[in-house]
Parts: sequence; C-alpha cells; structure tokens
Amino acid sequence: MPSTCAPSPATEDDRPALPTGPVDIRLIVTDMDGTLLDDAKRMPEGLWPVLAQLRERGVVFSPASGRQYATLAEQFAGAEQGMVFIAENGAYVVRDGAELSADPLPAADVVRLVTSVRQLAARGQDVGVVVCGKRSAYIERSDEPFLAEVRKYYVRHRLVEDVAAVDDDVIKVAVFDFGSVEAATAPALAPFTATHRVVVSGEHWVDVMNSTADKGAAVRRLQQALGITPAQTLVFGDYLNDLGMLDAAEWSFAMANAHPEVARRARHRAPSNNDNGVLRTIARLLRLPPPRG
Repeated sequence: MPSTCAPSPATEDDRPALPTGPVDIRLIVTDMDGTLLDDAKRMPEGLWPVLAQLRERGVVFSPASGRQYATLAEQFAGAEQGMVFIAENGAYVVRDGAELSADPLPAADVVRLVTSVRQLAARGQDVGVVVCGKRSAYIERSDEPFLAEVRKYYVRHRLVEDVAAVDDDVIKVAVFDFGSVEAATAPALAPFTATHRVVVSGEHWVDVMNSTADKGAAVRRLQQALGITPAQTLVFGDYLNDLGMLDAAEWSFAMANAHPEVARRARHRAPSNNDNGVLRTIARLLRLPPPRG
C-alpha cells in the first residue's frame, strides 16, 4: 500500500521548489544502475569523501538495488561501515554484515518460476534465469553473452545443472531477456502478479519475489528501526523497481534520465546519472562542498 506521503502526479511546473536552507536528512537511499552509477557502470567521482562526511553527520547511506548483497558489498568495500545494503530489490537487507531482513521464496514457487522461464526459452525467446540465494546466485545457461550480463550484477554466482534444486534460501528469481523484457518476458510472467511481486528492473531484466518484498517495504522497515521519518528520508531512483521507495520518502527524486512513470511519481528531479545527479543533489540539500566531477 502506498505511503501517505506519496505525491500526486506532478508536472515540471508544479513540483515543489527546493529549499534555500539545509534540510534535516537522516537517511539517504539510492538506486544503483541508472541512478548512482553512470551509463558505463562507474561510481561517481567524489563519492568516497561524501560518504565520509555523511558518516560524520550521522546520516545513514543505503544503496538499494536489484544487485545481490555480495556485489554491493564489493562495490562499497572500505566504506561499508554503518551502511545499509538493500539488495535483491528489497528482499535481502544487511548492515555491517548482519542480516536485518530476508523474504525467501517457497521452494515450490521457485520450481514454478523456473519452469515458466524454461518454457519461454523453448518457444524461442532468448532468455536466461538467475536464481538468487542468500549465499550465491545460480545459473544454468553458460554462454558468454549471458554470463557477461550476470557478472555485472552477481559477482557471486555458480553454474549448476538444475537451478530449481539449489540448497540455499532463494529470495528472488531474475530473468534476463536479450530483447525488451517488457515486450515478451514480463507478459509471460504476468500470471505470477496475483501472488508475487513481478518487477521490471531494467530494459532487459525482470525480477520475481514474494509479494511482501519491495524496495519501498525495506525502506519503511528501516525507517521504523532507526526512528527516521519520511520527512527525514532522501531517495533517488530511475526505474520501475524504484517506485515503492519513492513513495516512502518526502524527499523523492527521479533522475533526469528516469522512466516516465518514475518521473511522474517523484516529488523532485535530479540531474542525470551521467551528470553526477545523486551527489550534486545531496551536496545541495545538506550543504556539503560540491562533489568533484
């Protein structure tokens, strides 16, 4: 259910103006791909000094991504102290190496999902499935083009004979489509929307999780645990899997490169991911020195 702070559809002309003075921000949550990372998947220049300043001020920084926890932890190695990792689109949340929450799928649901993807592939759709567990991601498809895509988001992955029979707590089933995922794969998984959360997380990726798993739900649980309000929460996103967390924050920003629905739902706009939009906006609202780059 959307938060009461969710904005009405906005146009560029009726978005609230940004304040001229500093804002009381205690929690910053940012998507990764298309948001914090540029199109070449690079961290923004100037990130590490900003993270240090946020830590000094007691501001919690939280990457929220469809990527696995191991991937996020590797990306922020050396700066992860106190950071909250909202991984697997909210299905797995970790802070300082300790699990805060997890929402594993029943084994029977994993079998049904994998079977559906195999049937889609048998009909000629160029797709591959990734079964995402707490300890690792698991794949059956081993061709290099597919593996190259998997490596971007799942640094810890294993090739197995049957992904539906892995011995792990499975928290998400992800599907990569070499074409447009919204054209064929997402519609093929539509029957699961009645019982699961089916999220298009990029042009080529769709994720299926329990209906209770969502970036927005993870942010709300985190706010409650830390005693932080939506008015003290700053969120950045660009794609459809970010909608829930945008609704959980009064300071919600869509990147200039965001999906039209994300741009509609957010209260504010940030410069694009290629223009260091996240760090520039943080610096402006918290009155930090302008980031490099």
